[in-house]
Amino acid sequence: MELLLSAILGDLTSRSINFIINKVSKPPALAVEDSLQRVLLRAQVIIDEAMGKHITNQAMLLRLNLLRDAMHRGHYVLDTFRCQHQDEDDDKDQAVSRSSSLSKIISAKRPFFSSRGAQALKELQETLEKLSSMILDANDIVMFLTRCSLLYRQPYSMHLQLSNCMFGRQMEVELVINFLLRSQSYGAEELEFMPIVGPCQVGKSTLVTHVCKDGRVRGHFSKILFFRIHGFTDDELATFREGCAVKFQNHTSDMKKDGRLLVIIELDGDLNEEALDRLYFASKQYAPRGSKLIVTSRFDNIVKFGSTQALTLKYLSHEAYWYFFKTLTFGSMDPEMHPRLMHFAMEIARMQKCSFVGANIISRLLRDNIDVQFWFKVLAFFKGLTQQRVSRFEHPLDLLRQNRPTHLGRMATPSEDLVVYHQHQCYSEEEVLS
Repeated sequence: MELLLSAILGDLTSRSINFIINKVSKPPALAVEDSLQRVLLRAQVIIDEAMGKHITNQAMLLRLNLLRDAMHRGHYVLDTFRCQHQDEDDDKDQAVSRSSSLSKIISAKRPFFSSRGAQALKELQETLEKLSSMILDANDIVMFLTRCSLLYRQPYSMHLQLSNCMFGRQMEVELVINFLLRSQSYGAEELEFMPIVGPCQVGKSTLVTHVCKDGRVRGHFSKILFFRIHGFTDDELATFREGCAVKFQNHTSDMKKDGRLLVIIELDGDLNEEALDRLYFASKQYAPRGSKLIVTSRFDNIVKFGSTQALTLKYLSHEAYWYFFKTLTFGSMDPEMHPRLMHFAMEIARMQKCSFVGANIISRLLRDNIDVQFWFKVLAFFKGLTQQRVSRFEHPLDLLRQNRPTHLGRMATPSEDLVVYHQHQCYSEEEVLS
């Protein structure tokens, strides 16, 4: 007993001494940085666990969304702070390399803390306080998650887990699924209709695809029909009636589900009120009772036709987009072990206008070429492209989202230009090859 007591006291004493030494020896900025890193790790454990769980409680999803947003903000602030120090270190190294005087070398190596650094430290502290408060209130979230069933087996790496879910849209996915599985009130004859609106390439079609892959949805409907409509002409109306665009089909007997259909319509352009009326009444006429209708559009004039509140999608915040881009780019690597690469990646991500397509393409390119010179070349390419095009026209990614002709450069052959005149979305490999 005495030996055990002395061992415990010795351990406590050594821990106390180490704690005091760390407090005294660490500058305030490093202490705050370390504290924020630990709190972010706790938040990430909760969020990663929630991503693999079946959560239908909307209030809990909202709380998880708030915690996730705070975590993304924390990572963004922390990485910005570290990249800022990387810039300062590079400036110091340049000053030292250009100097032949010992006094200049000494002055260049003195601790540097600019007004920008003071502002960054203040932002670090504010982020730490907010996130720490949310973690303290998260005990009930942790208890709630232990009672939720698993969606899938979680892979080892987070960048692989992102392929199993739609990043940043867990609450929206469950909102749509809850609408689809909700029983229609007795005697109601109206076709229940949810509009999903948002700008181009915000993820409307991707959201619907993830919903349709859910086993609960595929088990609830006999068929899931998909249509892409431009102006709802007579030919498109005939195609719609025939139901020839079957995207998914469940082989379970239709009688068990009363022939319920899930009809998904993607509007490729703006429809006037008359065309929208034709669309809705044609859907109502040919869809059996209990069927559901989802219409996605860039225009919000479809909102008034909905039988439930419309779902409006927005682009990711810069903080969330950086977390997404960093996770895809570095994969299983630790970004902290590659500070210069992280600095380049952050600059590249800032020029992508929160594009999911850009993140997936560029992150794969960077991850397959882990080389400082290559990443610097990619960064220089995007800087040149953005500065050249924005000075004369709009941002290239804004033009692409509007499906307008866009001049793009070639990194391999800078003297050549690539011009995109029109974009067309294909839904099958056969359509692409044809």
